Amino acid sequence: MTLLARRKGWVCHMALAFLCLAGSLVAFGGSVRAAELIMFDDPACIWCQRWHAEIGPSYPRTDEGRRAPLRRIHIRNQAAAGVALRQPVTATPTFVLAEQGREIGRIVGYPGRDFFYGLLGELLMRLPARSSTDAPKRAGSICAMPA
Repeated sequence: MTLLARRKGWVCHMALAFLCLAGSLVAFGGSVRAAELIMFDDPACIWCQRWHAEIGPSYPRTDEGRRAPLRRIHIRNQAAAGVALRQPVTATPTFVLAEQGREIGRIVGYPGRDFFYGLLGELLMRLPARSSTDAPKRAGSICAMPA
């Protein structure tokens, strides 16, 4: 087999692998624009520091954290969020719940551990309900990588 034929074969294998990965993301409900909680903060913000101390370490392990993973954005870099905000963020911390690139709602400030999850729960109720059709589908794979 010539070097050119091997390279063409390798390119075909990589293209097939990419298509399989893309198909898996669709089949298993993967979405790069799923619900997320965007925290607009500033390192000098005392209330941001308090949130990180009280909530931050455990948030990813909570039901809320799994439903809306946290993404931090500096308040001066709002465009990097890639979300259509209803209005500019003017205070830190501000927590914006977003889905499909659009703001669903926000919490301005950090009201303390006792109130944060209650307010976040109210925002999460605005998300479309998950139905059994939203669950990951276990379809047969059409991908077959030759050895």
